[in-house]
Parts: sequence; C-alpha cells; structure tokens
Amino acid sequence: MIQQSAHREKIPLSFTLHQWFIASCSFSYLLLCARVVATGDLTYVFLLWNLFLAFVPYAVSYWLSRNIRVMENKWMLALTLVVWLLFIPNSFYILTDLFHLRYIRSAPKWFDLLLLLSFAWNGLLFGIVSLRKIEVVLQTVSGRSSSLFMVFAVMWLNAFGIYIGRFLRYNSWDVITQPFSLFSEMLDMLLYPFANKMEWGMISCYAVFMTLLYITVKKLSENFNQVSK
Repeated sequence: MIQQSAHREKIPLSFTLHQWFIASCSFSYLLLCARVVATGDLTYVFLLWNLFLAFVPYAVSYWLSRNIRVMENKWMLALTLVVWLLFIPNSFYILTDLFHLRYIRSAPKWFDLLLLLSFAWNGLLFGIVSLRKIEVVLQTVSGRSSSLFMVFAVMWLNAFGIYIGRFLRYNSWDVITQPFSLFSEMLDMLLYPFANKMEWGMISCYAVFMTLLYITVKKLSENFNQVSK
C-alpha cells in the first residue's frame, strides 16, 4: 500500500510546478482585481506588465531546455543566452515595486503589502527557476557543473539591471532603442565608481542577497528530494 501511494504521488515535477505557478499568479491577479473593484484605483495595474516581463526569461529558459538542436548550435545558444540575460533582471526587478507601498493609500496597507509581495514572489520564482534551467543547460552543454562564480555573475548583472531599470528608468529593449544613452550612463558609473558609491553599494547588496536567495532555494530543493527518496 505504501509503495502504491508513493507511486501515485510521483507526478512529473514540471507539471506540478506549472500548476503552482498558475495558482500563485492567479491569486495575485484576483487580489489586483479585488483592489480595482473596491477602490476604483487602477494605479497597481502596472504589476501585470511587470509580472509578464518577469515571465519572459522563464519562457525563454523553458523553451531552450526543450530544444536540443538549439543547445547543439553554439551561435543559436549564444544568441538565446544573450536574450535571456537582457530579460532576466525583470524577474528580480519586480521586488522593488515594494517601493510604491508608501505612496499609494487608496487601500489598507496590509492589503497593498500582500498584493505587492505576491507579485514580487511570483517574479522571484520565475527568476530562480529560470536561472536553474539555464544552469542545467550550461551543465549539459559543457559537461561541468556551474560554479558559484557564474551564479553570482548573473546575479550581479541582475542587480545592475535592477538599478538601471528602477533609478535610470531604462527597459530591456532600450539596449536596442537607446544604446548610446544607456552606454553613456553605464560608462559614467564604471569610470567614476567613487562618485557613484551609493549606486554600487545598492548593486552589490542586491547581488549578494539574490545569490544567497538562489543558493538557499536550490539547496532546499536538493534536501527535499533527498528526504522524499
């Protein structure tokens, strides 16, 4: 009986993961709808767009992990990874939407806090799972386990992207639409680091936090798998 029940519980992870993603995102959507109906305030509708942008890198990594031909073609793989790198900061950027909590007061603070946290949580989940999929893809291609340095490098780029998006107000596609303006801002930060100490401090803190977050979730997943065996 125990073996039969254990067999029934072995549902494919990707299927159950997608179900939970849908359930979690649906909960956030319902919270937003309830707020709009109750207050008539459309201010937080932008969260839907931010969550969609957070979903994009997950969709790219999911597609890549299921296309062996792309993984075998170095140029296609490199191009896909570049696109993924341009959009992955959006998954973690949504965490900074918590800044809006102190400005908008048309609903109870506890509700707005839950609303913002739920969207931020979904964005973080998309980002963490997406990075894990890319990590597995690179391991498959190179035959070597990804290092902590690789994870931190990606998270550092994420933190840099968060700063560019939140404070300089650039988007992922501005790499194409406003490349010179964006490059000028980035060059100024690189050439004059001491004049941008607060900016680099923010980037460094976020990079460390997101790295710790990713590694912790990854280790928790590994421990859960060991317990379930």
